[in-house]
Amino acid sequence: MTQTFFASLTRIADLDRNPYDTRPLDRSLWDSGDFVLTEVTGERSDLYIIESRKGEMLPVKAGDKVIGALGHREATLEGVGSFVDVVRGQMHALTGAGLIGRFTSYSILLPEPLALLYRGHIVRDGAKITMKQFAIDLDEGEFNIPTILIIGTSMSAGKTVTGRRVCEILSKAGLNIVGVKLTGAGRYRDVVSFRRAGAQAIFDFVDVGLPSTVVPEEEFREAIRPLLSHIGSLRPDFLVAETGASPLEPYNVGPAMEELGDNIACILLAASDPYAVVGVEKAFGVKPDLVTGPAANTSAAVALVRKLADLPAINVIDRETMPEFAAFLEAKLGRPLLSH
Repeated sequence: MTQTFFASLTRIADLDRNPYDTRPLDRSLWDSGDFVLTEVTGERSDLYIIESRKGEMLPVKAGDKVIGALGHREATLEGVGSFVDVVRGQMHALTGAGLIGRFTSYSILLPEPLALLYRGHIVRDGAKITMKQFAIDLDEGEFNIPTILIIGTSMSAGKTVTGRRVCEILSKAGLNIVGVKLTGAGRYRDVVSFRRAGAQAIFDFVDVGLPSTVVPEEEFREAIRPLLSHIGSLRPDFLVAETGASPLEPYNVGPAMEELGDNIACILLAASDPYAVVGVEKAFGVKPDLVTGPAANTSAAVALVRKLADLPAINVIDRETMPEFAAFLEAKLGRPLLSH
């Protein structure tokens, strides 16, 4: 028995509640953020999973239908692809969140990606339905919330774990925290983990109609400003903001940092290794306040970060370092976070 799965990129829409039709559209009418219906094909691998609207990972099989959104991905460690590269309707799930396109470069270290076949666009009254139709787009005033910014040297460098630890420490101190993922490729479970760690509210670029932030800079800025304005209207004590990928990848991390501006109270760099810390510093011109991630996994790594970059490093994966991390944040943010 086959099923239809609403991937997590559909979570801002009403497709699970209100009727829609499906109609194949000419390629000239395709665009990033269009909702499409696809059919699972090929032989099942470990990547034959789809992230649900709640962030749960669900297995799929040949014949199942997946509703996701067209978009682009340029991941350094996994794969590069786009909807513009689709050939004869043959597609891939570029992420489990239902980011739909076709891989043109893919890591041989990974299982075969989830193969899909285009069945048509999601339409109502003959017009295609897109993510931007459901986006936050209100100007609710100026954003002036102090922000703990988490950047990385690459994907899978420990950014989300670092963000969870920050949310946990600040929320346990009685502070009102909002968590956000400002850049990356659509995947809900990262920011959902911020809520589980104590964030009162969570958001990401999907909420403003972007399936990924591999888009022109001006399009990104126009989308992210209403999101920051909305977060500002909630008046949290702090914003914990993760940026997916690294500052030098085409995900608009630099523009995101510029939009945050002087509200950045602390920069945490999740680094894959000590040498990558120096690379980001020199190539991007940013001086973080603390290094986390694999670059802080051992005392030898911490010492090398200090030697190469003259920066402190904490292995936040180890829960025994939580008091040390809390003490660092307390000193940096000027707010009591520890029981004295």
